[in-house]
Amino acid sequence: MHQALYRKWRPATFDEVSGQEHITDILKYETENGLFCHAYLFCGSRGTGKTTCAKILARAVNCEHPVNGSPCGECEACRTIASGATTDILEMDAASNNKVDDIRNILDEVVYTPTSMKYRVYIIDEVHMLSSSAFNALLKTLEEPPAHVIFILATTELQKLPATIISRCQRFDFRRIATSVLTERLHLIAREEGIALDDAAALMLARLAQGGMRDAISLFELCAAGGRAVTPEIVSETVGSCGREAMSRVVRAVSAKDTAKLFEIIAEIDASAKDIAVFWQELIAYYRDMFVIRTVKSTVALKYLDLTDAEAQMLHADAAAFTREALSYHSRLLDEAYASMQRPGASRRTVAELTLIKLCDERLGTSPEALVARIAALEAKLASGVSIAPSAQTQAPEEKPQEVEAPAAVAPTVTPKAAEPTERTLRPLRVWAEVIESFRATNPGVAALLTTERAYTDESGRIIVSYSKDITKIMMTPPEKLEAFCSALSLALDRAVEPRQVVFEKVEAGGTPNDAKILADELDELAGL
Repeated sequence: MHQALYRKWRPATFDEVSGQEHITDILKYETENGLFCHAYLFCGSRGTGKTTCAKILARAVNCEHPVNGSPCGECEACRTIASGATTDILEMDAASNNKVDDIRNILDEVVYTPTSMKYRVYIIDEVHMLSSSAFNALLKTLEEPPAHVIFILATTELQKLPATIISRCQRFDFRRIATSVLTERLHLIAREEGIALDDAAALMLARLAQGGMRDAISLFELCAAGGRAVTPEIVSETVGSCGREAMSRVVRAVSAKDTAKLFEIIAEIDASAKDIAVFWQELIAYYRDMFVIRTVKSTVALKYLDLTDAEAQMLHADAAAFTREALSYHSRLLDEAYASMQRPGASRRTVAELTLIKLCDERLGTSPEALVARIAALEAKLASGVSIAPSAQTQAPEEKPQEVEAPAAVAPTVTPKAAEPTERTLRPLRVWAEVIESFRATNPGVAALLTTERAYTDESGRIIVSYSKDITKIMMTPPEKLEAFCSALSLALDRAVEPRQVVFEKVEAGGTPNDAKILADELDELAGL
């Protein structure tokens, strides 16, 4: 019968265990000096070596001639344990044997001395699955077992264990195995098994394993089925991964606001055998890496990212197109979309397409994060010296009334000074509610006053704020308040608004500015001014 590679290559000594030296060094010392504990607790994520170390420890405590703290593998005890012929080493899966009667069976046996070994060892895997009554039955014996009994408990969910159980064991926390350690182990197995393994493919497998050695080896065996060479293309095809190049394509399309390209990418994924949910997880991970690049210095960021030089260069280029605020907002949208994809009956393609459209245009979002992202983008443009002019759509409504609504009286051209119009033309500021909502994030008290006031735009593009309460003008006088107010206006109007372009005029409650004609036609409303 074929034996899975992760079982075939299970470490037989503590020295062969990868990435857990902080634990194996202590266990070797205890074995060499005979300083065994009566109970051990191994906790950590899956595939990090908990059960493997428990098996090695069970052999080491019974080995007749330990070598550097590890079982020799040659003595009678080691061979007997390896063949499974001994009854003194008991492995129990608490997931399927979690009743109090299962624990009582163990307690009835511990009083008897080992038949052929020095110690009777009980390995209880997934111990967090035991019932409360089972834990209570185990409690006293776990604290003071007979001298010839050793308990080894293993769990992936430490928080589910009673504190009384944890306090009676010597606890070891197994860490996720580093990507470099995983790739080194995969290359070793590939050489011994005669399988060609590409360096980039090994790195992909190590990333997908997320720190678990068993998962890495299992994925490697799956990709190498039939003895084929393992390449990045084979890994992507086997596990349904799209790769970082595909993520970069998506990110560049979002940066360029190329919605047609995004629809094309989603269509390609949907037509292939790849799962959109898997693609979405990779996109979330890519945004995380970009956020790290934008938040931490480049020399330090690479410590937290498992990247090749080419991947690091590509990631730097992609991250430079976004502000940190935009990356934070996008990451939240991606997380919410992934949660939506998991709901029964959800159309993953539709969720993906709608979310990517939102990533291209922050104006489609109404959350505080969306507003912050828009403000940050505007500030970045202003800081770089880019002139932010109104779009053609927003200019037309302002210019059109000037052509149609000419001043009532214009002085003859021969006069040295042109006569000023006797009546101003003002248009209501249609985005006034959005301005107040954006301003509320930093100045909630002043924003509450502005809700009872009105705002207009004149022919020159100035913002006329008509106020009926003197407190409104007083509260808006400080420069920092006015700057924040202008930022909210700039964001809502999609053009730069400076403090000198904002005018406050006193009116009666519910009234309008003097000498002003108010235009509020449908075209103005559609233009959003």
